[in-house]
Amino acid sequence: MSDAVFLVVMGVSGTGKSTLGAALSKALRLPFIDGDDLHPQSNVDKMSRGEPLTDTDRQPWLETIRRTAVSSVLSQLGNDHKSHAEPNAMPETETTLDKCSMLGRNEQLSSSMRDKDQKLGIVIACSALKGSYRSVLRGETLSEAEASKHLGKLPTCFVYMKGSREMLMNRMMKRQGHFMKAAMLDSQLKTLESPEYEEGVVTVSIEWSTEDQVQEVVRAGEGHQHVASKH
Repeated sequence: MSDAVFLVVMGVSGTGKSTLGAALSKALRLPFIDGDDLHPQSNVDKMSRGEPLTDTDRQPWLETIRRTAVSSVLSQLGNDHKSHAEPNAMPETETTLDKCSMLGRNEQLSSSMRDKDQKLGIVIACSALKGSYRSVLRGETLSEAEASKHLGKLPTCFVYMKGSREMLMNRMMKRQGHFMKAAMLDSQLKTLESPEYEEGVVTVSIEWSTEDQVQEVVRAGEGHQHVASKH
């Protein structure tokens, strides 16, 4: 499973995580899941009332996202791999960057080569605001019992969608039917711990077009490097 990749599209509400996640799914030929769909009902109810989630609320949700990513890749590998284990936390420095660097390769493959060399993995949109949340998503906090269900270490890469409060608020006020309240944006921005200097992170601006964001992720993957937002 170390040849697969778990790509997390992250940022505060209103950045366009779901839109970019779906676009990356199409470009990289990987399945996409909106992490909001994995919230337990209790979390959805709290957010619908405008109540911010606590770390206690988020922990099982983040663990569910990680398990979902691992299960998806195991399904892609085949059922015979399901009895193997994902090792406990390991540093994801050069290894993570190397795995992230493989993201763009599918985009360049001819249709005849894609079936043979199809990349394994999954794209999930998730706010992932704190470093501790990202640790859960990387699988660094799985219990030994939980880890025994998985095969290999699934490398995790993040696409950080960065934008100004003004633009985010304008987007939020235009959204209809989303459980996130515009008034909670400031709370999220206060909670946000920038991942820009962590390993395996690509930063894109929400002011770019979706196409440009996808191209930046692919370009960054090809160059094995961090990419900061253009100003």
